[in-house]
Amino acid sequence: MTISIHQKIAEELGVRERQVQAAVDLLDGGATVPFIARYRKEATESLDDAQLRALEERLRYLRELEERRAAILESIRSQGKLDEALEAQIMAADSKARLEDIYLPYKPKRRTKAQIAREAGLEPLADGLLADPTRDPQAAAAVFVDAEKGVPDAAAALEGARAILIERFAEDADLIGELREQMWTRGRLVSRVRDDKQEAGAKFSDYFDFAEPFTKLPSHRVLAMFRGEKEEVLGLTLEPEEAPAEDGPSGYERSIARRFGVADQGRPADRWLLDTVRWAWRTRVLVHLGIDLRMRLWQAAEEEAVRVFAANLRDLLLAAPAGTRATMGLDPGLRTGVKVAVVDATGKVVATATIYPHEPRRRWDESIAVLERLAREHAVDLIAIGNGTASRETDKLAGDLIKRHPDLKLTKVVVSEAGASVYSASAYASQELPELDVSLRGAVSIARRLQDPLAELVKIDPKSIGVGQYQHDVSETKLSRSLDAVVEDCVNAVGVDVNTASAPLLTRVSGIGSGLAENIVQHRDANGPFRSRRALKDVPRLGPKAFEQCAGFLRIPGGDDPLDASSVHPEAYPVVRRILDTTSDDIKTLIGNTAVLRTLRPADFADDTFGLPTVTDILKELEKPGRDPRPAFRAATFKEGVETLGDLKPGMLLEGVVTNVAAFGAFVDIGVHQDGLVHVSAMSRTFVKDPREVVKPGDIVRVKVLDVDIPRKRISLTLRLDDETAGANAAPGQGGRGGRGAQNASGGADRDRRGGGGRGGSDRRGGNRDRAPQPGGALAEALRKAGLDKGLK
Repeated sequence: MTISIHQKIAEELGVRERQVQAAVDLLDGGATVPFIARYRKEATESLDDAQLRALEERLRYLRELEERRAAILESIRSQGKLDEALEAQIMAADSKARLEDIYLPYKPKRRTKAQIAREAGLEPLADGLLADPTRDPQAAAAVFVDAEKGVPDAAAALEGARAILIERFAEDADLIGELREQMWTRGRLVSRVRDDKQEAGAKFSDYFDFAEPFTKLPSHRVLAMFRGEKEEVLGLTLEPEEAPAEDGPSGYERSIARRFGVADQGRPADRWLLDTVRWAWRTRVLVHLGIDLRMRLWQAAEEEAVRVFAANLRDLLLAAPAGTRATMGLDPGLRTGVKVAVVDATGKVVATATIYPHEPRRRWDESIAVLERLAREHAVDLIAIGNGTASRETDKLAGDLIKRHPDLKLTKVVVSEAGASVYSASAYASQELPELDVSLRGAVSIARRLQDPLAELVKIDPKSIGVGQYQHDVSETKLSRSLDAVVEDCVNAVGVDVNTASAPLLTRVSGIGSGLAENIVQHRDANGPFRSRRALKDVPRLGPKAFEQCAGFLRIPGGDDPLDASSVHPEAYPVVRRILDTTSDDIKTLIGNTAVLRTLRPADFADDTFGLPTVTDILKELEKPGRDPRPAFRAATFKEGVETLGDLKPGMLLEGVVTNVAAFGAFVDIGVHQDGLVHVSAMSRTFVKDPREVVKPGDIVRVKVLDVDIPRKRISLTLRLDDETAGANAAPGQGGRGGRGAQNASGGADRDRRGGGGRGGSDRRGGNRDRAPQPGGALAEALRKAGLDKGLK
């Protein structure tokens, strides 16, 4: 079985079977995907992390399939019903659905009508009428009347025979598989509003009278309708055909009849058999297929929702870091004030304060004086402003500070504060910042996530960062597994400074779990900074296997060996020594010496242990040791004088930051409290299948305002800067269309304790027929800011 699994995965991934075999052996041996992708390229012939993740997921599915296959074989064998033909059929099943179809007739179940009929001796009657329709059903049934067996008359005998045939028709694996695909390609999902639910379920109004073929339904629409059904607003029906036949049998009934040789030829039993086929279709087969296709729709939608969340999370985690610069974090608020935290270049908290520049206290000058003093005293370089309630007002405050004190040379940046309140109230925040009030911890998080988004965001459950759609509806296990993989890949792609990393960040390093991460931090606190990677072996419970997995991803800048600050694995240091012998340089001279390194041929240093891929990576790393794969930091510049919806005019060209990407488009913060929507149709002159092909969260973009709906707080934007604005005869797909795609979208929002920051709380849900998904977290906050959640309160 193992070989067949490897062959199947190799075919699906388009790679060699030996590559799959090597990867599986490494995974089974406890190696992580980042470790295999980076340091075992010779073994897998350079499978990358995306291929390895797909391999890992497929391996899990196929192994579960084999376990189920073995259980089914054992079950049927114990019943004494397993013959060679059935075993071959089971062995050939290539999916869980197919396997369950085959097993259905043999699956232990409660006593059915068919089973009771068989016990009453009626199977010969069913077989006889099916095999010879020239027999009269009433006359044939009369022979089987037996009151003692519970068959008082011919009608009861025929009813029992029909139950037997219905079960037989409904449990034919090949037939069910054929009908399932027919229904998938021909059928549609129909949604109707339930009685007296129009007002209460207004957020689902696009689905009050809605139908669409299964094959055309996008994932967010499926999830929206299923949520509407769950909230008892919508009634969903899976119709097998878009235009069912008014008279006569359906195509599905004809398929069943054809399969079992049933036809209307005027014979005595033909009508009875055709009625049996109709009953089988309507009472058993259609119900069974409906359940199957609901699950198929759900699983496909769920997979897409998880994919979108994972992709957005990856982009957010790998956003450009501002770096080791003293930063002031401002957590905006009105009545409760603006919380201020200053962190030094290493992220250590050096000062905190609370100021009240806004309504109702309006201590503007006093607040600027406090900020000026803190900035000067701690040599602050950057100001990070959370994007929640009062963000724009606080941004204006920071702008006034910069204008009044240009000598401070401050730069202000608005950052996402999604998940900040989750962090503030977490056990880790209490341990990390025990002396600070919960409200001030949010300001610290905001400052640090500007310095290094990855290092700060790993302290928060990925689901609380909220860059997905419908995260409250999808499988918790599937979502967590996918997001954890993304975090692990991102952390290991960047690398971690073992002497400054927090325990949550270390936990995500290959080969290190939470317990080992705590041990590393405790050892560091007790014994001082690590001077070499070798010193990691002194950490309790960090054995040879864990060292092998983690060492290459842990960095020690300024340590005893310059190589310890690079991504070169300690096991490959002998290769570097050979390179040094060839160049007659010392390591400090060689590192960064592009002129020398580019004259070297990787093949000259390869051997049986370290092949060309590894040596090539080593030379690249020596050229730019510890290079960060993340982009260079750049801040968006919001247009002066454009601070509210009322300041916006169609045709304006603005700079903004992409806050989230969904299936129907992207949300962009242009600095007016409400994110604007760039509909997928307004992203490019060419067809865009996936908005992420064009933009990603964190991207700084130039947009044009197409339309502004102030009463409903909607902003329609375009990336096509020559598009016509609303009211200028915009062509279909341009103009105001960018906003219509989300008019009724609503968020699985994580509301902030102050009622507006997208940071923890009630779950408000809804849906939209026209491309709008059901987002959560930051996307919900974007919807709130864009004013697209109206009518949902």
